[in-house]
Amino acid sequence: MREIAYYDGNIGSPDELTVPFNDRAHFFGDGVYDAAMGANGRIFCLEDHLDRFYSSAAAFGIHVPMQKDELGALLLDLLSKVEGRSQFVYWQVSRGANGRLHIYDPNMAGKLWVFIGPEDLPDPAVPLKLITLEDRRFEYGNVKTLNLMPAVKYTQEAALAGVDEAVLHRDGIVTECAHSNVSILKGGILYSHPNDEHILRGIAKTHLIQACYRESVPVIERAFTLEQLADADEVIITSSSNLCTFAGELDGKPIGGRDPKTLRTLRESVYRKYRDYMGVEPAFA
Repeated sequence: MREIAYYDGNIGSPDELTVPFNDRAHFFGDGVYDAAMGANGRIFCLEDHLDRFYSSAAAFGIHVPMQKDELGALLLDLLSKVEGRSQFVYWQVSRGANGRLHIYDPNMAGKLWVFIGPEDLPDPAVPLKLITLEDRRFEYGNVKTLNLMPAVKYTQEAALAGVDEAVLHRDGIVTECAHSNVSILKGGILYSHPNDEHILRGIAKTHLIQACYRESVPVIERAFTLEQLADADEVIITSSSNLCTFAGELDGKPIGGRDPKTLRTLRESVYRKYRDYMGVEPAFA
């Protein structure tokens, strides 16, 4: 199949599958999700993504309708049915289906959704263009909820501006991007926002930090400002479908390009881990 969809035990194409009208994802965005890249019959860092998924669900008292190992096996089975050099693997759980009632039964079983389709990684050698926008999301940035209207808005604004991603800030303090994490290199040190309620604990960001440890690059997990972002030696953007790319433009002005050696070392280390884990070379778009 080119694309596959799953809902509560039913499998088909995204066009074939139907979802109950009363699913709480429709009315409230009442659910959480996660996503990863697949290739060669494997899902990159699946264990890490499952851990985060179940942690997100627990943060809002949502019951995932199967155990972690069962869900992992289901995702791999569905992945085996999808064509392509590499695939985007997305799954979510809604609280369940009980009508448009704000109050819910705390013991109700969640409804599991999965979507998998072919997708390649972006070429990490191509610099990204960024803009900065004010971060006006609610105080659950650390949970991967379905409430993505701010991310939709910021991503659309970036697209209309002709750039690749929006960097968000709160009163001049950089948090993260619309759907990525942002870190900077300055003076041979990687600076990254600490994992708190304002950012998602990015798994790709975690692997970037681990690459720093492997390559003896110092790491300081401390918030940085828009001014420090603009003055960085390199700006690194990471996400599960964008493992380690860099930016060359911010708000129409050139940035970075002053420490290509360290950037290249970290990028090669990240993709070496990908190759070792997946058993195949990354496929770039």
